[in-house]
Amino acid sequence: MASYHYDEAGTMALYFLITFLFLVLVPVTLSLSRPSRASKMDLNACQCQECVDHRAQVRKDEGSAFSLKRLSRKAWFVIVGWSVFAFLSYKVSNAKLESKVYDPFEILEISRSSTEKEIKSRYKKLSKLFHPDKVKLAVNQTMEQVESKFVELTKAYKALTDETIRKNWELYGHPDGRQEVSMGIALPAWIIEGKNTIWVLGTYGLVFGGALPAVVGQWWFGNQRKTKDGVEADVAAAFFKDVKEEAGVEDVLAVVAPASIKTAVAQDAEEIEKLEGTIREKMAGSDSAVVLPKDEKNKRALVLVYAHLLRLPIESPSLQKEQTALLLHTPALLTALLSIVSVRNWLAPTLAAMRLHACLAQAVPPHNPRLKFAQLPGVSEEEALGVPASVESLGEFVEMLEERGDAKVGEVRRAVERMPRVEVVDVGFKVIGERIVTPLAIIHLVLKLRLSSPLPSSSSSRKEEKEGEEEKGEVDRKEEDRLDMEFLNSRKDAEDLDGATSGWAHAPYWPGVRKPGWWIVLADDKTNRLVQPPMKISDIPFSDPAKARDYRMYRMQFQAPQGVGVYTWKVYVVSDTVVGQEIVRDVMVQEELILGICAQLKVDDASALSAEEQGYEDEISEPEEDSLAGQMAAMRGHAVKKARERGDSEDEESESGSEEEGDGGSSSDSD
Repeated sequence: MASYHYDEAGTMALYFLITFLFLVLVPVTLSLSRPSRASKMDLNACQCQECVDHRAQVRKDEGSAFSLKRLSRKAWFVIVGWSVFAFLSYKVSNAKLESKVYDPFEILEISRSSTEKEIKSRYKKLSKLFHPDKVKLAVNQTMEQVESKFVELTKAYKALTDETIRKNWELYGHPDGRQEVSMGIALPAWIIEGKNTIWVLGTYGLVFGGALPAVVGQWWFGNQRKTKDGVEADVAAAFFKDVKEEAGVEDVLAVVAPASIKTAVAQDAEEIEKLEGTIREKMAGSDSAVVLPKDEKNKRALVLVYAHLLRLPIESPSLQKEQTALLLHTPALLTALLSIVSVRNWLAPTLAAMRLHACLAQAVPPHNPRLKFAQLPGVSEEEALGVPASVESLGEFVEMLEERGDAKVGEVRRAVERMPRVEVVDVGFKVIGERIVTPLAIIHLVLKLRLSSPLPSSSSSRKEEKEGEEEKGEVDRKEEDRLDMEFLNSRKDAEDLDGATSGWAHAPYWPGVRKPGWWIVLADDKTNRLVQPPMKISDIPFSDPAKARDYRMYRMQFQAPQGVGVYTWKVYVVSDTVVGQEIVRDVMVQEELILGICAQLKVDDASALSAEEQGYEDEISEPEEDSLAGQMAAMRGHAVKKARERGDSEDEESESGSEEEGDGGSSSDSD
């Protein structure tokens, strides 16, 4: 029969708590000890002075997770947890463990190789020391302890000398024979004491009846209130209601900015009013004047966003913190808005939301395209607006500064080097295994992209690149075609990366670090509609003439229109980091499995396919027009046998039959 006993010293319970704390504290501590992204940026980032100072400020603001100035709740949890872990470990290390294995040699304090004579000699010596009639009690010693010790010594002696008792010890591990099974429970004894029952039950009820359901309910209903993009459901509903089909960048900003602030804050009202006046003054002469709402919360959010776009200094530390939190929340809100307008196939607000990403990253107002030069270091808004109209790209701006001998050309060149432009190597439609595009066919929009420096390259390097393209042999092109088809037959949206990427972007005004990304959008400009929802991409390789394949393939898979006709579509490649870095290309169409240059998607009727391409075999005859199979084939555009053709064939068969009968009759007559 088994007997149960509780852990009187609580040692087993301590082992359980130590293990649980270790499993929880290790991953939490590792998450706090990860190096900041700003420190990793130095490896492959912009080296202009503005970005260097910005990374230093980001590291200072982030600081250490255990900084006394800004200890988070997670850091406090780690500190307290490891303190409890150390205390419990110290307590367990000093706890005395009672051995449950009976060992007579250990009790008599002799080795296992001792002879019977040595065992008797040792027992006599110890019995004189612990015999109740001969012992002299010490200060902290009682007669019960002495008697217990003497009984233990006698039992150990007999277990080694008496044959029966020794057999019991060898078989059952105890000189008294088989013992009851003892099972320990890893709970301290005070938990089951009657006087503590009410407190134990109260704790269990509070944890499992109150705290646990509250945590699970908060997690469940919190997820229910959020969309798959991680924004509140009421915010997504406001986006769906307020965004219009013709919305521009300013309209999108007016909808997204208020959603970044959950509750209105009454402090720093004077500075908000001051910033509002400055914003109205600066934007008064622009093409799109700022219209601030009357609601205090919405107006406060827009003021903070426009203060960032206009690079207005903010004095209040609390207001700076609020602006930083607002800006860091805008990418998630813009992503949610993109999902909503993509479902409605609206092109204008889709492009506006994408362009707003770059404006916020570079702190450049969206109302004037010439302000794209203001994202470069040392270039003010006035200087950007004064750039000649003949200068269109960032590389041309660097050339202009070099011609003028401007002192800031070095810093500008370093920044432009970290703002590579996307180069479209090839773009077009592909339908695998078919010669033409038929209605509802599966189409692949394939893009081959690479990055190139915006800085003007020398004539010699351009000549080398051109010669490299011309010298590319037929074998290399066949290998490229093989790799293209291998990628199209896979399930990947992007080809495996091979080569260096853009690294970290030049964004000295963004409150954090920034890695560049791009959107690919297939749209119909005539109807202002999206053909396919946008796809976000990143990690585009740099151009490398030494490589035979220095680009990366991306694809968007969709179904061809149901109607037959010619469709004129365009592909947009929009940057989320660099203002003005946008590419618009007409799409090429596939003809006979080769990408040809064409600005349209032509969808042909299925009847243009041969019988073999349609899946029919030559030996199978065409169905008749007036039969059920013929009617269904005609509806699908397949060839059918006309009724008159069938009549003609029947007449021919009857005539041939009559002739044969006539011939047979004549032969019989002759016979």
